[in-house]
Amino acid sequence: QVQLVESGGGLVQAGGSLRLSCAASGRTFSNTAMGWFRQAPGKEREFVAAMSWSGRITSYLDSVKGRFTMSRDNAKNTVYLQINSLKPEDTAVYYCTAGTHVAVTPHEYAYWGQGTQVTVSS
Repeated sequence: QVQLVESGGGLVQAGGSLRLSCAASGRTFSNTAMGWFRQAPGKEREFVAAMSWSGRITSYLDSVKGRFTMSRDNAKNTVYLQINSLKPEDTAVYYCTAGTHVAVTPHEYAYWGQGTQVTVSS
C-alpha cells in the first residue's frame, strides 16, 4: 500500500503561482511512477503530469506545458507540481497518484491521494 497526501493548494489570483506537494508513505517509493490529475466540478478527472521514478520520463497535458513543472525528491518520497501563470480554468481539485509506469489515464494508477483544491480567481 502507498499512502499519498497532497498539500499546497489554495486561492490565488490569475497569473499567480502555487507549489503542490505530495508526500508518499507505505511501501517503497522506488520504481514508482507518480502523476498529477485534476478534476473540476462537473468534469471528468483530467491528466496533468507524470514522471517516472528516475525522472527521465515525463509527460504533460498540452495546455499546461511551459506553466507546470513536475519534480520529485526520492530521498524525501515527495513529488511536487510547480504551477505558474495560473488561469481560472486551472481551478480544480488536484490529485496525486502513484503507479508502475507513466500513463495518462486514471485507471492505470493504483494509489490516489485525497486531493487539494486549487482555485484561481480572475
